Amino acid sequence: MASISHFNIGLPKIHANKGNKCVPPTNDFIIGTWHVTHSSLPLWKGKRNLNITYKLLPSNSSGISLIDDLVQYQAIGSDKIKSVHGVDTPSPGNQGAWDWRGKGWLMIASSHWECLGFGHTDDNNRWIITYFAKTLFTPAGIDIYSRNKEGLSQATIDGILQALKNFEVEELTKLVNDIFSIPQS
Repeated sequence: MASISHFNIGLPKIHANKGNKCVPPTNDFIIGTWHVTHSSLPLWKGKRNLNITYKLLPSNSSGISLIDDLVQYQAIGSDKIKSVHGVDTPSPGNQGAWDWRGKGWLMIASSHWECLGFGHTDDNNRWIITYFAKTLFTPAGIDIYSRNKEGLSQATIDGILQALKNFEVEELTKLVNDIFSIPQS
C-alpha cells in the first residue's frame, strides 16, 4: 500500500477556534462507495465489511443538494448484510458538514457529521476521515474511510491519527486513542 501524497486535515466546527477547519471535499469526491476501515464508534465493534455509499439526490425545493446515505455491514461470523439508510443535508453555516436523518422506521433518528480530512495516496486510493457528534444513542466518534476495501497502509493511518493528535484537542486525542480496525473480507 502507498503513502500519503495529499493531506488535508482540520478540526470539527466545535473546536475550530483551536485550529483550522477542514477545507471540505467536493460532492464529486464524496459520491460513491467507501469502506470504513477504522473507527472509534463502539457500535462498529464486532462488525465487518462496513461500507457507506453516497449518491447525489435531486436538489430539494430550496435548491440544496441532498445525499442518499446507505450504510451496510455484517456482524462478525454472519453472512447476513444489515443496512441503515438515510439522507444527508448540508449543515447550514458549516461547509463540509451534514445532518443525517434516517429513512423509514429510522426517520426519528438523526445525527451530525463532518469531514475532518481527505486525500489520496500516491497510488490514488482516496480516503476521508469523519467526525460524528454525540447523539442520544451513540458517543462522538471518528471513522476512516478508504475507496479500496484493502484500506490504507499503517503508515498512512498513523499519519492521519498523528495529525489529529497534533491539534492537542482533548476530545479528538481520546477518540484517536479509541480507534480500532474493522475487518474487510
